[in-house]
Amino acid sequence: MNDSEIYLKEKEDAQLYYKSIEYVFSPFLNEKVHFNSEGFNHLIYKNRREERDRSSQLLRFKLLFLAQHLVNLSTTHQEFEQVFDADKSTLFWGIIAIIEKRKIKVILKKVGNGQINFWSVIPAWKTSKYRDIKIFHTMDGDPHTD
Repeated sequence: MNDSEIYLKEKEDAQLYYKSIEYVFSPFLNEKVHFNSEGFNHLIYKNRREERDRSSQLLRFKLLFLAQHLVNLSTTHQEFEQVFDADKSTLFWGIIAIIEKRKIKVILKKVGNGQINFWSVIPAWKTSKYRDIKIFHTMDGDPHTD
C-alpha cells in the first residue's frame, strides 16, 4: 500500500468508527455529547476549506477511541471558553488527560441553545516514566480551528 492508500483506509475506518458512536454520556456535564458529522469534518479541516496535513489527521483518527473514552470518564474539565458571534454564544470545554501513555485534549462545543458536540481531539504529548516528551504542537490557540 502506498501512503495515499493507507490514508484513505485509515480515514474510512475512522469514519465508520465515528459514525457508530452517535453520542457519549459526559459525567461532568451530566449530558450527552453528540458525535456529529461536523466534529469528524473538523478532524480533517482546520476550517471549512483548509485541510489539515495528513499526519495530523491520521493521529486524530487513531485517538478517536481514547477521545470517546475520555468524554465518558471525565468528571471535570480543565479549560473553558465562551465566544460571542452575532446573536449567539459558543461554549468550548477542554478535557485533558493521560490515557494509554498519551496526553490528549478533547474539545467539546455548544452553539447557542443547541446540543453539546464533540469538536476535536488534539494529540499533544507522549508520557514516559521519566517525563513528558513533546512530540509536536497542533494547537494555535483558536478553539474554532484547533
